[in-house]
Amino acid sequence: MKRNVALAVTLVAVLVVLVFASGAAYTVQETEQVILTQFGKPVGEPVTDAGLHFKLPFVQEANRIDKRILEWDGQRTEMPTKDKLYISVDTFGRWRITNPLEYFRRLRDERSAQSRLEDILGSETRNAIAKHDLIEVIRTTKGRVPTRDESLVELREASELIGVLNPIEKGRKRIEEEIRESAKAKLAEFGIELLDVRFKRINYNPSVVEKIYERMISERQQIASRFRSEGEGEAAKILGTKERDLAGIASEAYKKEQEIRGEADARATEIYAAAYDQSPEAREFYAFLKTMDTYGHILGPDTTLVLSTDSELLRYLQDGGAAPVLATPTSDEDPSDDDR
Repeated sequence: MKRNVALAVTLVAVLVVLVFASGAAYTVQETEQVILTQFGKPVGEPVTDAGLHFKLPFVQEANRIDKRILEWDGQRTEMPTKDKLYISVDTFGRWRITNPLEYFRRLRDERSAQSRLEDILGSETRNAIAKHDLIEVIRTTKGRVPTRDESLVELREASELIGVLNPIEKGRKRIEEEIRESAKAKLAEFGIELLDVRFKRINYNPSVVEKIYERMISERQQIASRFRSEGEGEAAKILGTKERDLAGIASEAYKKEQEIRGEADARATEIYAAAYDQSPEAREFYAFLKTMDTYGHILGPDTTLVLSTDSELLRYLQDGGAAPVLATPTSDEDPSDDDR
């Protein structure tokens, strides 16, 4: 009987020891750190060394805090830029807990930390976007030069408002650094070190997309109108040059034609004079041929001609008109000369 009682007492004592031991011992992983709290209040320094550690059972509680680099993924938020364009900005960041005791006192858990990060980083992002034009947020760095369309250089010089980008003073990378530096001091009060902040995505607000498209279309139309007017001017210049050249060529050709015609008429006159001015009969025969040629031009089937009695044209139309008689060769002349 006594033996059974002693065994039971021993078992109870072992159980009590095990319960106390399990409540007093705890392990710390390489990726975490522990804050001991007693009745909800932190006691002692944070436990950052990995391994087996002990605490007061049932009185103290081990609160585990991650010491790895953590991520923050901000909500996409619409905000205006300095040039009054509403854009949708999606940001993300990386942070870690460097002062676990302060972190635990102010925030307690990661959920509260994410909420505070959202408040602080979201506010700093809105402030930074509102102080800069859209081109500053879009371009990566100040030194990055946008690609230029060389065909539009003269056009842009003539119209400064077409396709001209404002000079970049900082760039997106510098704006991200400004956000990080501004938020870093505020988060340090909560035991958080902000490692990095970046823009994930930047889009136009749907309400201003149509306005942006209209502006782009307007600029393209201005450029097209300028090219079209320049093309029409060049076309008019080319047509004018063509008409002038054609007129010059036609004038030169007409001059050449008249010179050739004049030379031909003069030569023909010389030939006629040489052929028909050798004797009175030759002259009379020439007059007869020219008269016949004139009749062919002025007389037709329905022609009515009124002539005076002394008109040369009436001479050969009268019954008494005689055709010229060609001289016949004499016996002393060689007949072969006439054949020739």
